[in-house]
Order: sequence, then C-alpha cells, then structure tokens
Amino acid sequence: MAFSNLPSIELLNTRILPSLSRLPWARLAALYARFALGAAFLSGIADRFGLYTGRNVGYGDFAGFIRYTAQVNSFMPASTIPFLAWAATLAEFSLGILLVLGVWRRPVAIASAVLLVLFGTAMAISFGIKSPMDYSVFSASSAAVLLALCDTEDRSSNPPTTMHAPQNMGGLF
Repeated sequence: MAFSNLPSIELLNTRILPSLSRLPWARLAALYARFALGAAFLSGIADRFGLYTGRNVGYGDFAGFIRYTAQVNSFMPASTIPFLAWAATLAEFSLGILLVLGVWRRPVAIASAVLLVLFGTAMAISFGIKSPMDYSVFSASSAAVLLALCDTEDRSSNPPTTMHAPQNMGGLF
C-alpha cells in the first residue's frame, strides 16, 4: 500500500505531537515576526538605493522613492516631501536593523507599529483604504503590536513564553 511508509497513529500521538508541544512557540513566533518585519523594512531600503535590479523593482533609486513619497503624502506641502522621504528611510533602516538584531525589542516593535500605521493612514488618505489593505500595511502593524506584547526577553533562568494582554482594558478582553 502507498501509505505504509507513513508513521503510525500511535507514533504520532506518543512521540511526535508531545515533542511539538514542548517547542517554545511564543519565542519562535516573536523571532519570526522580528525577522519578517525587519527584512521588509530593509528590503524597502535596498530598493530605494538601487540594490535591486530587473523585474519587481519598486522605486529603483532614491529619486523614485521621493516621487512615491509625494504620492503617498499627497495631502502634505511639496516642501516637506524630501524631509518625509529621508525620515522614513532613517526610521525604516534603524528599525529594520534593530528588529533583526533583537535590540530594545519592545520599544522597537512599538515604533515599528506606529510607523506602519502612519504609512497605512497616509496611503488610505491618498489612495483610498483598499491600497493599505492590499499591501497588508495594517496587518504588519498589528504584527508589530503583538511583537511588543510578546514577553520573550530572558528575565530569569526560566523565562516565560507567553503573551500578556495589557491590564485594565475596560472589559474589552
């Protein structure tokens, strides 16, 4: 029979599933979120400085990024666009590096969430709500919020691996 090489149900229940349940899932999820968010920020930086070539290049160079910044912030005065482009670049580069390195995890995650919600809001104002939804900007922001709530820093020899909801949320949770 074709399925004779599959593990038995008994093996699955006695060895494989218990092993999976002992994995530090909260830590792995936080690590995944940190790397995914950090890589996304750094990928945008690489694109705006021409490190990508060929197909699927967004801006191609910094001039292209400034043009995109002007489109996203169409409600802002033209004189502020270069500042906004450089501020976004500095913020994304710093947050990307800090996320990947795991330095100052909670404040960096909160700053990432704020930056993403500002970007998503600007996109919604300029292009409509569909644009930030299609590019999952608010989803990424919510992942950064969850990362900030994830208690993954070692505080003792037996650190917690759970997430803690904020206290006094007025009965929301």
